[in-house]
Amino acid sequence: MFICVCNAITERQVQGAVARGASTLADLQGELGVASCCGCCAETATEYLPGGRYAGQVTAPQTEGTRVSDAANDATAPLVEVLIRRA
Repeated sequence: MFICVCNAITERQVQGAVARGASTLADLQGELGVASCCGCCAETATEYLPGGRYAGQVTAPQTEGTRVSDAANDATAPLVEVLIRRA
């Protein structure tokens, strides 16, 4: 999910910055540029900082060969099996 549309900053990038020690919005702005354009994403970005609503939640990384069905939350069998491949 995109957190900052202006600078194309994703949720995973924000989580990574927090994991590397970012603890304030200024830290995120300095490392990623989040909330440095229009500022609409500032509130959402701060929710990923320590003490925020999404603090500690980590999005599972997708690696080459990850099956789409492995990421599903339900136990139903997929109709089509898709592999993620990088060229």
